[in-house]
Amino acid sequence: MVMSIESKRLILVLGDQLTPRRGALAEAEPGRDVIVMAEVAEEANYVRHNQHKIALIFSAMRHFCAELREAGFEVIYVPYETGLPSLYAAVMLALEQCDAGKVLCTEAGEYRLQAAIGSWNLPCDFEWVKDDSFLVDHSAFNEWADGRKTFRMEYFYREVRRTYQLLLQSDGSPEGDRWNFDAENREGWRGKAEVPEPPLLEPDAITAEVISLVQSKFPDNPGQLEHFQFATTRQGAEKQFRWFLEYCLPSFGRFQDALAEASPWLFHARISMYLNIGLLEPLAVCRSVEEEYRAGKCDLAAAEGFIRQVAGWREYVRGMYWLQMPDYANLNRLDAVAPLPDFFWTGETDMRCLSRAIGQSLDLGYAHHIQRLMVIGNFCLLTGIDIGQVCDWYLGVYVDAFEWVELPNTLGMALHADGGIMASKPYAASGKYIQRQGDHCKQCRYSPAKVTGDDACPYNSLYWRFLHKHSAQWDLNPRMKLSLRNWQRKPEEEQVAILEWAETVTAQLQS
Repeated sequence: MVMSIESKRLILVLGDQLTPRRGALAEAEPGRDVIVMAEVAEEANYVRHNQHKIALIFSAMRHFCAELREAGFEVIYVPYETGLPSLYAAVMLALEQCDAGKVLCTEAGEYRLQAAIGSWNLPCDFEWVKDDSFLVDHSAFNEWADGRKTFRMEYFYREVRRTYQLLLQSDGSPEGDRWNFDAENREGWRGKAEVPEPPLLEPDAITAEVISLVQSKFPDNPGQLEHFQFATTRQGAEKQFRWFLEYCLPSFGRFQDALAEASPWLFHARISMYLNIGLLEPLAVCRSVEEEYRAGKCDLAAAEGFIRQVAGWREYVRGMYWLQMPDYANLNRLDAVAPLPDFFWTGETDMRCLSRAIGQSLDLGYAHHIQRLMVIGNFCLLTGIDIGQVCDWYLGVYVDAFEWVELPNTLGMALHADGGIMASKPYAASGKYIQRQGDHCKQCRYSPAKVTGDDACPYNSLYWRFLHKHSAQWDLNPRMKLSLRNWQRKPEEEQVAILEWAETVTAQLQS
């Protein structure tokens, strides 16, 4: 039987949609459907992506292509070396080769890409397929958000727990009679528990070829690929997750906010990049962590803290992104316009915590949430660095960064540029917070106990200046009034000295 052009379909699979039987692949059939995947300059260069990020996605795409071909699908794969500029060009090339009557694509994760693909002028029909790889789809989130004056993640998270029966007792109440154990998950590490050394991953032939390609084609991008340690297959990602369950989960909750000189990883799972490109699925990892808790292999605070990040925060951030876009990307409620300092591309600053966090981010494409929020993000917030430049930096530097997750976390949480849509107060802190959470201060030339002077921690004077500069806004914020009053109670001459020193610090850091 000869298949008609009308019945033959071309399925475009994007680089963050590498899950079989999801979205447009859910009902795909070998023999009827042709799949197109492409590594193109437009996607690889819209920000200055970390080499680790490009290598992970390209290698994972090539492995997924092999998986689909083994399942019997015809896959038109366009490698980066081909030189095609865009996904549109790749789809047009594929249509010439397969004569399909319709193009299908799972909803894009980023507004930018969804708008671009939606504007294509194709010679055949086009259809979006709902992205079912998340726990909460767009319509369900919008229904939850409808009519609310504020969007508290905590209430959303409870609904997700109820819907998927995660960490619930037989009567439907939360395990441990509390929904949230965050207060138990803020301990500084300081050698209190041995950090397990993750097993080294040897790149296979596909990954080695991709690493060579990325080093050749993106030589000026951040990243040290001799340290590439990311899984690029579903089996590899699952193996890394299982290692986390056995060796890290028991200490994960307790130390998840800790900062440490000795380890860039501590007890974190490092699976967000696999979730975000489709190598792992959110419900499955949450169920696995709950099983560990019920088997007595971790405490409730660890299990709940993990599930809150995946089933709560990750889903909430994605919902908020699509609810607020496209206007959200242009918000700048604190009028932050200062240029991004050059050391954000080198890590060369005397501020030890900032140097370590930025250097690690550049070299490895990874930093955990407290490094991103309370070290790097806090610095950007206090110094008023340009929102677009900071967001582009975060989007490019981190392996797990796609705009749906990066923008709300950076613009909203870290920079408070949305005026409180994502967070009811800015995540601003002095050097004392960083000292409490980690051990960087011991090796820093600056003292967190001092506010002014050459050896004073820059976060301190910058923090007080931040409160002063935006005092009119914080006076209306119940969660900021105490901090603001502490500033206002200082003698005027002390305030003047602090503000003058903050200007000196800013000039030095941006020189």
